[in-house]
Amino acid sequence: MQLPVVYQKAKEQVFKIWTTLQPLLTVHVGLASSAKAIIILEQCGKNKGYKEMDACGFHPEGGCCMLDGPEKIESTINMKTLWKNISVEGIDIIFSRDAGRYICDYTYYTSLYYGNGRAAFVHVPPLSKSVTADSLGKALQTIILEMLKQCGEERE
Repeated sequence: MQLPVVYQKAKEQVFKIWTTLQPLLTVHVGLASSAKAIIILEQCGKNKGYKEMDACGFHPEGGCCMLDGPEKIESTINMKTLWKNISVEGIDIIFSRDAGRYICDYTYYTSLYYGNGRAAFVHVPPLSKSVTADSLGKALQTIILEMLKQCGEERE
């Protein structure tokens, strides 16, 4: 599902994902346009600091995702373990604890909030000669399969 670059609409879509589909895990993928051949595994979402305007010229009330929410929410997926355990050909993978303060981090926090931490966020580079749709797709498949393994270990 493609989410709009609009805070409120993205929040509504994420809420709908969690309430109607009730997934085991939701994996969000966002474009890191400045990243060149780097995939970034994001560990946590932050609640405050959203001052940048979205595509419609708005930003959240008080620069906040959830007025009653905690400062940050960690994913139940251990991204550092994931980062250490996988490698993909032609694309570097790094670990991060800061997804920025725009729609990506906002969406991630919102999903972590509604999903009780059962969400993940992966920043990907733009497609290029060195990062093809095929290679990026295979990399994401490898990453998501590892995430699902972690979910399986959690349930046992």
